Amino acid sequence: MWQAIGALALRVPLDPNEGWNAYHAVAATTGGSLYPDAASFMTDNYPPLSFYVVGRLGRMIGDDIIAGRILSLASFAFASCAIAMLAGHWSCSGPRGFSPACAPEGARSNDSSALFASLLFAASLLLFSDYVGMNDPQLFGHALQMSALLLLVFARRRSLLIDVLAAALLVTGLFVKHNLAALPFAMLVWIAVREPRRAGCLAALMLAMTAAGLGVFRWSFGFDLLSRLASPRTYALSNLTVNFENWIVWAAVPLAATLILGLRNRRDAGAMFPAIYAVTGTLLGLLLSGGAGVDANAMFDANIAIALGSGLAVARLRNEAQRPIASAVLAAALSIPFAVAIAINWDPDWLDADFWLHPLQDEAGLAQADIAWLKLHHGPVLCQTLALCYWAGKPAEADVFNLDQQFKTGARDEAPFLGLLAAHRYAAVQIEADAPFPLPARVHDVLLRNYRVARSNDDGVFYVPR
Repeated sequence: MWQAIGALALRVPLDPNEGWNAYHAVAATTGGSLYPDAASFMTDNYPPLSFYVVGRLGRMIGDDIIAGRILSLASFAFASCAIAMLAGHWSCSGPRGFSPACAPEGARSNDSSALFASLLFAASLLLFSDYVGMNDPQLFGHALQMSALLLLVFARRRSLLIDVLAAALLVTGLFVKHNLAALPFAMLVWIAVREPRRAGCLAALMLAMTAAGLGVFRWSFGFDLLSRLASPRTYALSNLTVNFENWIVWAAVPLAATLILGLRNRRDAGAMFPAIYAVTGTLLGLLLSGGAGVDANAMFDANIAIALGSGLAVARLRNEAQRPIASAVLAAALSIPFAVAIAINWDPDWLDADFWLHPLQDEAGLAQADIAWLKLHHGPVLCQTLALCYWAGKPAEADVFNLDQQFKTGARDEAPFLGLLAAHRYAAVQIEADAPFPLPARVHDVLLRNYRVARSNDDGVFYVPR
């Protein structure tokens, strides 16, 4: 966590997405083209809301990447706290529906289990992804939707206003990141079990708001948002397998604990919600995981669900049978994968004081040198790591990942791009690695014929025209 905080203000690219999101935030708030036309080599296949939020914050602090990191870190903290609040609320045993927790006489909340659930979620993201404190809208969208869940669970009385606000937050999350469908669906199923009419009303509200949002988008931009979200992308079973294996290594035990808790307490709303959410988040995450470029964030809904379910399982085991030793053993079993992950990834640098006092110092120095080098080259510069070009003050020239997907799926002809390379259009080209090259082999051949390597380091390979 300290590493994520320490990197907030550093001009170090944490992920290729950081610069991509920053350029679109600039476009959203400066009158630029948020959704470039077909002739552009830049692509925007995200909903628009996060770009306006980050762009406004970026105008205030002077850097859109740092603004996005701050929003991401704040959203992560909020989601972690929301999980703790829900786990504490539902940690008592017995059926309660949506009433306050600990209604059964003699049952008690378990604050340590609530904290355990929160830390389990935090560990899953910090150890098995790089999204905490990264300029990416995923966690912001989760925070918005978790707000809706808190609103429905903790509202003192049921009312249409509460349902309208919850529906608005859920739909707003979808217009921040379009892969966030698991929580809205899980909430509808969960509510429908006890209050089918209310679930129907909430579903109608969400559908109406989604339709209204799509209508406003079409009126504002002149085309359908869904057509932009469905950008060309390859899909492979091998991608799904790799992503699933990386996730299930640590998630197997928490997932099992969550599902068993739900099956054993089918009349208990507090126990059932994480199980429903876990199934929904896992299935949707696996469906998305086969797409090229899909990362660990596809499983974040499942991560939230199984962290919440694991905390509740530990608390229920203690409360139902007064078995503190058994609950401690379960907590230890749930924690083992994280301890193993730390052991496997052990780095001697962790024993160096500079690792903690000056996080990413070497990386920051290298990035500053590369940014200064790019600034020296007058004219257009193409960066695969768009953050380097952003900090160098260069306009965005190409979204290398989506350009590669367009070439591979036949959605775009390579000839215009190859012609620009042959004509030495770019004063410099930065590619993260020569092997594997991020674009088709023909593009690599044309690049090597017309450009030479001028610089190579951990930030990639830098070319200049021959």
